[in-house]
Amino acid sequence: MQRKAYVPGVAALLAVLLAGCTGSSDDGGTTDDSNPGQAGTATAVAEPGRYDTLPEACGAVGRSTLDSLLPGLLEIADEKQRETAYEGEATLTYDTDRKTGCRWNVTSADATDHLFVDFERVVSYDTAVSDDNQAQELFAGKATAAGLPLPAASGTDGGQTGAAPTPSATPAAASAAASPSASATTTPADLQPRLLDDLGDEAFVDDVLAAAGSTAKQRTVTVAFRTSNVIVTLVYEEQPTTVGVVPDSKELQDRARKLAAELADSLAG
Repeated sequence: MQRKAYVPGVAALLAVLLAGCTGSSDDGGTTDDSNPGQAGTATAVAEPGRYDTLPEACGAVGRSTLDSLLPGLLEIADEKQRETAYEGEATLTYDTDRKTGCRWNVTSADATDHLFVDFERVVSYDTAVSDDNQAQELFAGKATAAGLPLPAASGTDGGQTGAAPTPSATPAAASAAASPSASATTTPADLQPRLLDDLGDEAFVDDVLAAAGSTAKQRTVTVAFRTSNVIVTLVYEEQPTTVGVVPDSKELQDRARKLAAELADSLAG
């Protein structure tokens, strides 16, 4: 049988075609399975917050501060009961790195005082939103819920931008409007619920006087502040045992703000 002739030109053509299938090039080009449209691009990831843990809430308030806020502590004769009262009661939490809280409730000869301290560490699960910005959004919601103007929005560089909206009616004002008897003991103008500029990155104080039952008056002062991605809220309540006695707004606010400043300093340290 006669053998077929070998054609060199066909072999050369096959070699060229096989080389083309590899997708490689001598000038450094990309292969077929690469995506030229995504070459050299990277998604920016927002900065994490300053804090990745929280203090233990029941141990965050010193004894001398508790004595000033809860005078009934020093009136407890039984030493064991007094120690238990100082320790407070931790709130239920499933992750102490994300949320911790503690409450104290003490009765003295003059009044029953209640203190609640809460720490919340905010974490953003959106890589485009920083922990700080997420915490700022949550804090704005707390201020709105308290009937306060929104804090000025912070820009990405940490500066303050924009103006706060006109404040809405505060709980204290609403209470006074709804009850003629409460209007006589309305909180003075300079002690009304308001934003604070000397505490953390942003802060506010709320002050509500409400009737507890039909005789005694209970005042509730709330101070909340944000430092980076941690939001701290403390609630201080007092209800006198004597009918007709109204808790002093300035005194309670001063005590609550002093504690808030101590907590802010401990976080900063």
